[in-house]
Amino acid sequence: MRVEIPWRDRKVVAQLIDPDRAGEETLVAVAGHAAEAGADLFLVGGSLTSVSVSSVIRRLKELSEKPVILFPGDLTQLTDEADAVFLLSLISGRNPELLIGNHVIAAPHLRHMRERVIPVGYILVDCGSRTSVEYMSQTSPLPYDKHDIAVATALAGEMLGMSAIYLEGGSGAARPVAPAMIRAVRSELRIPIITGGGLDTPGKIEDAFVAGADMVVTGNGCEQDPMLINEACRVRDRLNHRTVTV
Repeated sequence: MRVEIPWRDRKVVAQLIDPDRAGEETLVAVAGHAAEAGADLFLVGGSLTSVSVSSVIRRLKELSEKPVILFPGDLTQLTDEADAVFLLSLISGRNPELLIGNHVIAAPHLRHMRERVIPVGYILVDCGSRTSVEYMSQTSPLPYDKHDIAVATALAGEMLGMSAIYLEGGSGAARPVAPAMIRAVRSELRIPIITGGGLDTPGKIEDAFVAGADMVVTGNGCEQDPMLINEACRVRDRLNHRTVTV
């Protein structure tokens, strides 16, 4: 069954769950709080995991009725337990394994759930600190202020048939992707834009939404401040209401 993400008509808030940081107590707390706050969906995955992603997804689906999307950091995280899978192509880098190599290996495992596969162009942006994604992928992020490169890369992803573009600052980023970069990409793109990393205040989340992001992803910021997901959903609701009523 295909999972329909309502990002073409409204703003969406996603809570990212890192399996390695999702013990039972943490998972219950985060899932309950995010669902109560009104988060639209969960993403599950990480750059490096040592626990079963399948078991985390199964438990999360027991705790919440919100859609759960696999956000795989590598092939070991593939599972059909999720409601959908982001099939990520790291189009900001030049590592062939992350552009097509891993996808060839993954395809036979995903063919029975192809209607749940969402191809996403993944663009890593230098947001002030070296991230796990940068190290594990052995690729360099796009410069923070090179908006023209981001636009060209995102357009290439769209033209290659991606369903969305993910502008990523990385887990624990010192700052989020610049609103000016999001705005520049939005002005040229027809497909949805996702952004995450460094979104640790309501103001930064609103800036990302207003600049043109269709989905914001909260992660570490909610661990530091559990109420951040509430604030993110309030910002989303206010902007969605403005869009509907204007």
